Amino acid sequence: MSETGRKVAIVTGGSQGIGAGLVDGYRQRRWAVVANSRNMKPSKDPDVLAVEGDISEQATADQIISQAIDRFGRVDTLVNNAGVFVSKPFTDYTAEDYALVTGVNLTGFFWLTQHAIRQMLKQHSGHVVNISASVADRADSVEPSALTALTKGGLTAVTRSLAVEYASRGIRVNAVAPGIIQTPLHPAESYTPEALAGKLPPLGRVGRVSDVVDGILYLESASFVTGEILYIDGGRTAGH
Repeated sequence: MSETGRKVAIVTGGSQGIGAGLVDGYRQRRWAVVANSRNMKPSKDPDVLAVEGDISEQATADQIISQAIDRFGRVDTLVNNAGVFVSKPFTDYTAEDYALVTGVNLTGFFWLTQHAIRQMLKQHSGHVVNISASVADRADSVEPSALTALTKGGLTAVTRSLAVEYASRGIRVNAVAPGIIQTPLHPAESYTPEALAGKLPPLGRVGRVSDVVDGILYLESASFVTGEILYIDGGRTAGH
């Protein structure tokens, strides 16, 4: 345990949406939290450490882990929540689009997870949760998303690979694959019945931030689960 007697979670993309929900969710479980985003503001909560920085830069990963250890003494869970979605026809993607999406979705995951697992190996325990996307498994011609499929599908594959590689050393690796989730990142009009016509999953509604948070906290408690891809999409994947 850390000096505060609490476990420690790192959450990227922690300033809003699912990330902010995860910060609250872990704090409700009395964990200390290290929250990162490019515009992360300091918290009045002494058990929430804000680390501002671009996750696609290796130096940011170094800072997140070093500050987590300096402040709390350990890292128990890393949630790779930061992500970028750009929907365009494949031939319209630019070099800037490619650099942005791969930088956040893959490069950020790579360096931070590498650092976190090094620390978890010293502790002989740990948990990594990657945020994939159900669209990586179910293509949609209406909303093309090749870069999302490339990067989030890669996270799905590496989740299983790392789960097997580190299972014998006390480290679990899981992923969640959300469907349509209502967050502040998208305008409210994109969630109206008209905008969602024909897109609702079998459960008949869009997901909430709390649905994703609940799924991740379930995986946190499920000590015999590793290498799992948990679809939080209202049955969208199963229904197609």
